[in-house]
Amino acid sequence: METQIPVIDLQEPQKLRQVCSKWGCFRLINHGVDTKLMAEMKSAIKELFDRPIEIKQRNKEVVAGSGYMAPSEKNPLYEAFGLFDVSSSLSLSSFCSHLQVSPHTREIIERYGQAISKLATEIASKLAASMGLTDYSFEGWPLQFRINKYTFTRETLGTSGVQIHTDSGFLTILQDDENLGGLEVMDPSGIFTAVDPLPDTFLVNLGDIAVPWSNGELRNVQHRVQCKDIGMRLSIATFLSPSLEQTIEAHPSFIEPGHPPMYVPFTYEQLRGIRAAEKLHAGEALERVRFSK
Repeated sequence: METQIPVIDLQEPQKLRQVCSKWGCFRLINHGVDTKLMAEMKSAIKELFDRPIEIKQRNKEVVAGSGYMAPSEKNPLYEAFGLFDVSSSLSLSSFCSHLQVSPHTREIIERYGQAISKLATEIASKLAASMGLTDYSFEGWPLQFRINKYTFTRETLGTSGVQIHTDSGFLTILQDDENLGGLEVMDPSGIFTAVDPLPDTFLVNLGDIAVPWSNGELRNVQHRVQCKDIGMRLSIATFLSPSLEQTIEAHPSFIEPGHPPMYVPFTYEQLRGIRAAEKLHAGEALERVRFSK
């Protein structure tokens, strides 16, 4: 069984469909985002966590999980900021103003947001094209932004930084920490595999929405963060998701006489509601919207 995370060159995406069906995640190289900008963004976000708590708490939620998250009893090692839609200039401006970032930092976040928005749409479009949907558009889909910090100490070695979960959206682009690992994804055999740091690359994984959209072909991947070393771990996640009111159902191209729709039509808001209300954060919520076998 292959245990290394597959690598995809964005300029040569011939294996995109195969990898996303089998693994649901891959390491992305030759992605077109300026590596200097990636480094500047990491430095910029590090400063945000030094803000006083009363400033941090101004980062309010637009939807659940899109605002500031302080360390909690469930995830005591984890702290995060959120931005509901990094592709929205209004949303981005509000985020920067509330956290009182400098004009220089604001400019870096804006440039990074523009670059990552373009990249997310390009990856999704190339995945759709690899499945025969050459005209499918992801334009206008919100791009939620989450800036993550993990504080690992000697006492926390061997514990969990974030519990096992899947992402609820269509796909996630992660700029991981370049030095401190800990991220693990579930491989096709059901075993958690370490994702070692690789500077200047992104990790891309599919979320819950990709499964019903593809009528069960694409794979949402379970993942977690484990404390394996001492230090501060920073990562930046961007989630490409449909609007809350958008109806999710299998594209007609993925429906055949021997392969009818596997999931009832539902809205993204409904799926998020099921995940939250029933605490089904590891992909199980999809069973609630599946047609009876």
